[in-house]
Amino acid sequence: MPPDTASALIPRHLAVIMDGNGRWAQRRRRPRMIGHRAGARAVDVCIDFCLEAGIEALTLFAFSSENWGRPEEEVGALMKLFLGALEREVDELDRRGVRVRFIGERERFAEAIRARMDAAETQTANNTRLQLSIAASYGGRWDIAQAARSLARDVAAGRLDPETIDEAMLGARVALADLPPPDLFIRTGGDTRVSNFLLWQLAYTELWFTETLWPDLDAATLRRALDDYASRERRFGLTGEQVGRPQLRENDE
Repeated sequence: MPPDTASALIPRHLAVIMDGNGRWAQRRRRPRMIGHRAGARAVDVCIDFCLEAGIEALTLFAFSSENWGRPEEEVGALMKLFLGALEREVDELDRRGVRVRFIGERERFAEAIRARMDAAETQTANNTRLQLSIAASYGGRWDIAQAARSLARDVAAGRLDPETIDEAMLGARVALADLPPPDLFIRTGGDTRVSNFLLWQLAYTELWFTETLWPDLDAATLRRALDDYASRERRFGLTGEQVGRPQLRENDE
C-alpha cells in the first residue's frame, strides 16, 4: 500500500550503489585503490546525511558477488580496506545510534573479516537511529535463490505445504525482510542499471542516477535526489486519484 502523503516526502529506506571509485582514481592518474579509499570517506557523507534527514534505513552495495572476479591484487586490497574500516568506524557508528548489519555470502570472506562483521553486528544490535545494511559478497539473484532454498527445506521437512507459498512468504525470507522496501535507489557513476542489487526489494522503488562519481558525493547531490523523489507521484499500481492526486477542475482540463 502507498504511504501517506507526509511520510512520502522523505524516503524511509535509501539504497545506494556506490559506483565510480576506479574512474575517479584513473582521472587523477592514481591507482584504483586510492579511489576506493576516497570512496570510503564518501560513505561517511552519506551516513551523516541520512542521520540529519531522518532517513530510517540505508543500504549500501559495497561488494557484489561478481566483484570476486576482479584481479586478485585488487580484491585483496579491498578486503584489507574493508577490515580496516570495520576496525575504525564501528565505535563511532555505535555512539551515533547506528545499527550495522551485513547481507550476502558471508562465508566467502576470510575468518578475520567474518569475526569483525559478527562483532559489529553484536555491538550495534540495539541501536535504532539508523539501520545501516552493507551488502557485501551480495547478489540479488543469490538473495532470491537462498530464500527459495529456505522454503524448499521447509517443504522437504513437511513443515510447509508448497501450495501455500506466495509472494509474501518468499519476501519474508529475502535479506532485509524486517525493513520497509527501499523507497529511493541512487546510483552514482553514470551507469543506469541496478546491477543485480536488491532485485526483489526494488520492485516499486524510485530510481535516481547521477554522473557524480562516488568519491565526489556531497550533501548537495543527495539533496537533489531527495528533492526529485519528493516531486514524484508513487502510485503502486493504482491511479493518481486513488493515491490522492488532486482532481482537476473542469476549466483546468
